[in-house]
Amino acid sequence: MKRYPKYKDSGIEWIGEIPEHWQDVQLKRCLRSVSNGTTANQVDHITDFPVSRIETISSGIIDTNKVGYLDKEDIEDKFILKKGDILLSHINSLEYVGNCAIYISEDLLIHGMNLLRLQSNQKTIPKFLLYYLKSHILKNQIQANSKHAINQVSLPSSSLKGLRIALPTNPEQQTIANYLGRKTHQVDTLIENKQKLIDLLKEQRAAIINHAVTKGLNPNVKQKDSGIEWLGEIPEHWEVKKLKYFGEIVLGKMLTPQDKGNYYKKPYLRARNILWEKVDPSDIKEMWFSEKELSQYRLKENDLLVSEGGEVGRTAIWKNELEECYIQNSVHKVTINESHNPFYFLYFFLIYGQAGHFDAIVNRVSIAHLTREKLKEVPFAIPPPTEQQSITDYLYKKTTRIDKSIEKQDKQIELLKEYRTALISEVVTGKIDVRDSGEPEVIHS
Repeated sequence: MKRYPKYKDSGIEWIGEIPEHWQDVQLKRCLRSVSNGTTANQVDHITDFPVSRIETISSGIIDTNKVGYLDKEDIEDKFILKKGDILLSHINSLEYVGNCAIYISEDLLIHGMNLLRLQSNQKTIPKFLLYYLKSHILKNQIQANSKHAINQVSLPSSSLKGLRIALPTNPEQQTIANYLGRKTHQVDTLIENKQKLIDLLKEQRAAIINHAVTKGLNPNVKQKDSGIEWLGEIPEHWEVKKLKYFGEIVLGKMLTPQDKGNYYKKPYLRARNILWEKVDPSDIKEMWFSEKELSQYRLKENDLLVSEGGEVGRTAIWKNELEECYIQNSVHKVTINESHNPFYFLYFFLIYGQAGHFDAIVNRVSIAHLTREKLKEVPFAIPPPTEQQSITDYLYKKTTRIDKSIEKQDKQIELLKEYRTALISEVVTGKIDVRDSGEPEVIHS
């Protein structure tokens, strides 16, 4: 990559050298205003007055599918966004504080809470400022200057204004913004194509599982009506049984944060630890259990773990990720009878979830709950044990191959994102001279 002819020390450790003709200024010298959004209460129905939320900019663009709404009487002209305004998340988790997006639409959008609105002055091209904010150089400084609380961090507007930026002339800012616009569009197109491939692979994976656990592996076997409307026909020699006839279901223990006397402090799983097909043991809490409860709630290898709330029915299998672990009452453990294969039923739970059947049977008042009474009545198509094993062996090979392909695409997406961020940082700090760049080089996947 081409570099500028001459450089000078910026005097800023985290920027280093900058082109000799660039200025070192505080961010406030690039801004006409920094303001907070409206505090008007959002309504729970769609109106003609959308308002931005933290989620609105989570993807790095203004996502109109992730807005809230206000009533007409709560609208103030000063909160209506203008083209070129930048929204920046200043109250969020550490990972997401500093997220930003530029408003380029002609459609109405109101500036909402928890997002700072940055309006550049005549010295600064809005899109150049946007790219500078998206660079890891400035985002690292945003995170370093944020104030930490228990569940989130916040960036005071005074701290944001005090951050330093290396500023070229307006024409050069425009050249840089145009160059990065072309480059990032090229990278984003590659990422989008890879994400589409991942989606297709996931659809293929789901279809393979669905067919295997509802139709079996023999295409020539006679079929019969399963008696389950969404399931349709199943192999003639298969049975249909409710979970209560081949699985022992135990709902976990209510949270006990204190020792009640002769209790034992042990690790336990919550619904958030239950992912589809596997357990996430990265954030395990502890609570107190009596001696009787230790026996009742302890997990054994190959127990199925079913989320009782949240995304109801989400199911994982316990593979002794911890030497000893128990469950809280947002999780059911299902111990499948020894004559059956728990992995077969893990796959069956998966297709139940993908088809939305757990959502259809849960109790809904304000929050969905998949009760033990509902869960034990769920019907399953059951092949003979030897066939269960054949199906799980087949699906393990098929899904492993697909999962590796998905993992490969995910890694390539992460590399493209890293390249994108690094390129932005190098260009906006003058490490690369793009003034004579013309059309950018082609990036290959």
